[in-house]
Amino acid sequence: MFYSLLKGAIILIFLIPTQISAQASNIPISKAVKYRDNVNAPLTQSELEKINEVYQNNTKDQVLERPMHLKRIKHLLRNRIRIITIDRIDKQRGYQLMSEVELFNHYNSNLKRDVVFNKETFNPLKYSFEFFAPIPKMYRVDGTNYFIQIKSQFQE
Repeated sequence: MFYSLLKGAIILIFLIPTQISAQASNIPISKAVKYRDNVNAPLTQSELEKINEVYQNNTKDQVLERPMHLKRIKHLLRNRIRIITIDRIDKQRGYQLMSEVELFNHYNSNLKRDVVFNKETFNPLKYSFEFFAPIPKMYRVDGTNYFIQIKSQFQE
C-alpha cells in the first residue's frame, strides 16, 4: 500500500510541472494598443453619422460618454480600415464575403445591408467584422474587386 502511494506521489511530482508549463505557454501575451494622435481630434460629421446610424438613440450612452470606446471607434475608422482593390482574380480567392458577415443591429433593428457598395459612404460599423482580432483581417465585397482590410489594433 505504502509503495503504491509513493509511486503515485512520484508520478504526480513529474506531471504537475509539465501541466503548469503547458498551461502557461497557452496564455496570450497582451500588447498595448498604440493610438495615433489623430484619435484625439473631435469626430467628423461623417464619423458621427456612421455612429448614429448604428447606435441610434444609444449613441450618447454607448459611445459619446464612454471615452475609451469612442477612442477605439475613432482609431478604427481613421487608422485601421482601408478599402482596397485587388484586380488579379487569382488573388481574390479565400476571403470571407461581406454578405456572410452579420449586421451589427443590436441597437438599430432597422439596419440594412448596402445594396450597392460605395466606398465613399461605406459604414463598416454596420457589420460585425472581426475588428479586434489579433491579426489583420480582410473581407471581399461581393461581386467586386473591392476588399475591406482591417489592420490589427496592435499594428502601428
